[in-house]
Amino acid sequence: MSVMKNESRMDENKECPLLFLNPVFKEMIWGGRRLADQFGYEIPGDDTGECWGISAHPNGDDEIRDGIYAGKKLSELWDTHRELFGDLEGDRFPLLIKIIDAKDNLSIQVHPDDAYAAKYENGSFGKTECWYILDCPEDAELVVGHHAKTREELSSMIYGGQWDALIRKIPIQKGDFIQIDPGTVHAITTGCMILETQQNSDITYRVYDYDRLTNGKPRELHVEKSIDVITVPAKSVDDSVKHYANLPENQWNELITCPYYSVFKLNVKGSFEKEQNDPFLNISILDGSGTLNGQPVKKGDHLIVPAGYGTMKFEGDLELIASTVAR
Repeated sequence: MSVMKNESRMDENKECPLLFLNPVFKEMIWGGRRLADQFGYEIPGDDTGECWGISAHPNGDDEIRDGIYAGKKLSELWDTHRELFGDLEGDRFPLLIKIIDAKDNLSIQVHPDDAYAAKYENGSFGKTECWYILDCPEDAELVVGHHAKTREELSSMIYGGQWDALIRKIPIQKGDFIQIDPGTVHAITTGCMILETQQNSDITYRVYDYDRLTNGKPRELHVEKSIDVITVPAKSVDDSVKHYANLPENQWNELITCPYYSVFKLNVKGSFEKEQNDPFLNISILDGSGTLNGQPVKKGDHLIVPAGYGTMKFEGDLELIASTVAR
């Protein structure tokens, strides 16, 4: 009986199959090897900092791994098979999902909002993002926010190089969740690995980069634009970090809903069922292995459950983050 039920479920899902993706990897001055060592990815080098697990951005457009759409870019599916995404409007797939491995500190940076990016960055989206901490050192801190009280003080501290006085460091631990709104000064620090959910944008303004050199030259800074967009004063620490290390098992736990996305955490022990009622659902498997409606899924897989998929049945021992457009 259970076999017949599973076959029936797979028949229902033939017209809207699971979309597994081949990630794009980015080598970075601050990258390392943990994307290979912990997730089993074939990375391009020992300085690999980012895995773009679900992306239709021109700077990293994932291919569908297998099935009837194998080899097609995610952006192509968005353009030609909008029914897979609930016939959403828009000229580009709205979200981008990354795993980031920081062997060294990332630059101190800030992102613009939609209005500023549209005006000054050739019509790009702005960049709202959030981080789920996959791993970090025991006494880890992240840069989230700053101590300037006015924009004049902000400008003076930046041009005066008063970085220790300006930036705000906050303690974090594995399982923490941080929302990074546009205008938030932020930086991922040495030894941290995160799952990032963000708008489909690659616009970053560097405020400070520790005077590092690439090919003998410092990387470009964007100080004037940064001062334009940094929120002053910064929001409080209590509004920045949420602790989600011990969420209940076999429960669809909402981490955040903002104007651009809703993000969820699921820890499967045994089995869990849920209807897929969203225009699409991004899923990144953070740990473990099992099946989704009979199809194998494992740590490191990134996939999209399309519109109209119906009941999702997860079986096994799985930890995952899911996201969709805000409802």
